[in-house]
Amino acid sequence: MRSDTERNRRQLIRAAAELFASSPGPVKMSDIAKAAEVSTATAYRQFASMEEILDAFRLDVGRKLQDFSKEQTTHGMAKVEAVSRHWVSLVLEHGGAMVGQRSRRGYLDRLWDGTEYLIPQADAVRGPLSETAQELGLPDLGDESVFLWNLLFDPREILDLVNTVGLTEQEVGTQLVSALRGALIGWAETRGLEGGKKRSRE
Repeated sequence: MRSDTERNRRQLIRAAAELFASSPGPVKMSDIAKAAEVSTATAYRQFASMEEILDAFRLDVGRKLQDFSKEQTTHGMAKVEAVSRHWVSLVLEHGGAMVGQRSRRGYLDRLWDGTEYLIPQADAVRGPLSETAQELGLPDLGDESVFLWNLLFDPREILDLVNTVGLTEQEVGTQLVSALRGALIGWAETRGLEGGKKRSRE
């Protein structure tokens, strides 16, 4: 990709993130182009839609989480907690830009179908969650544990806990990590009682 094309792409993603986070109303492609100091035609050459820009932004944030996870020297629940707290920090840093339109498709459906921006985020937590299951004496839940993590650490819910409930970033991390531990145990126990088998993509 040419350097000017890559520069325009980065500027558009950054401008879109800032506008999504700060604008009380709908954001248009022309607004993003103006903020990025490029023409609307250039913006459309880079991205076919607003959702595509938002997905590119989410991918960038997911890669930050993935890089952070790779740098950690802890394992299991300690690593899950560190990565989860970093995710909460990223969500609070980027605010409204993290919450786009909800898809009608489920999380695992989109993840297993290869939705690009979900992959680095899932990779950041999959290994630590598997280690946590072993620590807790649970069967490896595969991507069902990633599903539970995503359910609890949805950016909308993190922002709700901070903005509506009034929890601090530290409190949000503590509460959600504790809830995740309980969810993993409960999920594994219930599945065991019902004779379920591992239902994750191999």
